[in-house]
Amino acid sequence: MNFPFEIVGFDLDGTLVDTAGDLTAAVNHALALAARTPLTEAKVRPMIGLGARHMLEQGFAATGGIPGGDFERLYRELLRFYEAHIAVHSRPFPGLIAALDRLDTLGVETAVVTNKREDMARKLLGELGLADRMATIIGGDTLGPGNAKPSAAPIIEMVERCGGGRAAFVGDSIYDVMAANSAGVTSIVVSFGFLDRPAQDLGADHVIDHFDELVPLLARL
Repeated sequence: MNFPFEIVGFDLDGTLVDTAGDLTAAVNHALALAARTPLTEAKVRPMIGLGARHMLEQGFAATGGIPGGDFERLYRELLRFYEAHIAVHSRPFPGLIAALDRLDTLGVETAVVTNKREDMARKLLGELGLADRMATIIGGDTLGPGNAKPSAAPIIEMVERCGGGRAAFVGDSIYDVMAANSAGVTSIVVSFGFLDRPAQDLGADHVIDHFDELVPLLARL
C-alpha cells in the first residue's frame, strides 16, 4: 500500500493518553496544601494543554485566586506529586495501540509533541510502554522558552527529526491546531480529548471520534 503520509505526530494529554485522573489528583494535592476546595476531573480537563503551570494557575483561579508568594512552592509540590503518581489512572485511549501497529506496518514514523515537560512525557510514555514506539518525543521545554505549542517550532522540529516528508498532527486543543496549521501539516482533532469547545470549532482539517478512524482517514487524503 502506497500510504500518503511519512510522519504522524501526536499530542500527549487528551490525545494519546487519558491523563485526566492523575493530573486532577496532582492539582488537588497542591490545592489541598493551600486549603482550597478540590476540583472534579470534569473541571480540570479543560485546564489541561498548556503545561502544568498553566493548569495549576487555572485551578487556583477557579478556587479563589492565585496565591502570591506561595505559588512556586505549590507548583513544585504539584510536579513532585505528579511525577510520583504519573501513571496510576492514565491509559491510552481506545484504539490507539491498534492504530500505532497499523502505522508501523505501513512504515510511518510516529512522534509525540506535547507541552508537558519532556522528562515527564518520557516517564509517562515509558511506564505505558509507548516511549520506544516514537521516533522522537518533544516536550514543552525541549526547544526553550517561547517554542512550545501553539508555536509551529516543535512541529517543524518533529518533521526534521523524523527525516522529512508529508506529515499529519493529531491533537485535542486549539494550541495543537494552531501549531499544525502554522507548520503546514495536516491537522486532526480527536473529539474525545480534553476539549474546551466542540471539536468542530477548533479549526482543524479533520475530526475523528475514535482511533479506529485515523488510518483510514489518512489513507484517503
